[in-house]
Amino acid sequence: MMNYIKTVLNEEFNIKEIVTVHYFEFAKDYVYEGEFHNFWEFVYVDKGEVEIMADTNGYKLKQGEIIFHKPNEFHNLWANGKVAPNLIVVSFHCNSPLMSFFENKMMNVDDVEKKLLSKVVKEAHNAFSSDLNISTLLKLEPREISLFGSEQLIKLYLEEFLINLVRRDRSITNEVRLSSSVKERSDNNLTNKVIAFLQDNVNNNLIFEEVCKFSNMSKTNLKTIFKEKIGTGVIEYFRHLKIEEAKRLIREEELNFSEIAERLGYSSIHYFSRHFKKDTGMTLSEYNNSVKSI
Repeated sequence: MMNYIKTVLNEEFNIKEIVTVHYFEFAKDYVYEGEFHNFWEFVYVDKGEVEIMADTNGYKLKQGEIIFHKPNEFHNLWANGKVAPNLIVVSFHCNSPLMSFFENKMMNVDDVEKKLLSKVVKEAHNAFSSDLNISTLLKLEPREISLFGSEQLIKLYLEEFLINLVRRDRSITNEVRLSSSVKERSDNNLTNKVIAFLQDNVNNNLIFEEVCKFSNMSKTNLKTIFKEKIGTGVIEYFRHLKIEEAKRLIREEELNFSEIAERLGYSSIHYFSRHFKKDTGMTLSEYNNSVKSI
């Protein structure tokens, strides 16, 4: 009997879990406010053009280009207002060390890779009943009766797709495609969104972590962007909004100081008084008298 020796095949990429597969047909003015999550995601532009933020960097992607978002990287996107874009978005778990190759990568996709992407989308339709054009989709629902092998083919096509990209690296340099206008617009949108959230919660007690969760931003990024745009910290600005609301309530003369403190979520009238004087330079009574004199 011959002593055959088995050869263990090396796997560069091993994708065992997929989160979502999307084929989006967006309107020309579509805006996605953004998110971050603990798995990989790529966005391929099948038609049109989109602008994308990846953490603090802004990019413009044209038809035939793809960008990868590494785990826990904040990202958002919007259409350019001129052409309605079609996008393929796939998110998945992959712990293979070589995934580091795709960090901060924007690349061109060739015809072979486009066919692989189309096969991924086709098999996703065969395997799952979920509408792949819904951006709020959180879970792919398996079909009661799916085409044989469709889920495994998704895995194989995705892995082949990643191998092809590594073999034929066609990265687009950040210096060429980095867009400061995209970042400017995204930062402005984020700041306005956070300010509106703070205004809506002026009668509540908010902590910084709650604002980060609302904005889908990391503490560092939110702190940096807000300070650059407004000139103060998020919670400092929130406290100022409370004092401005307190001034309005004092001028209306419908509530006493204790009632205003309770309305605005202060734990005590003493804390409210100290906060008011620190912000305005006047005690509650001094401000009240100054308004009456006017």
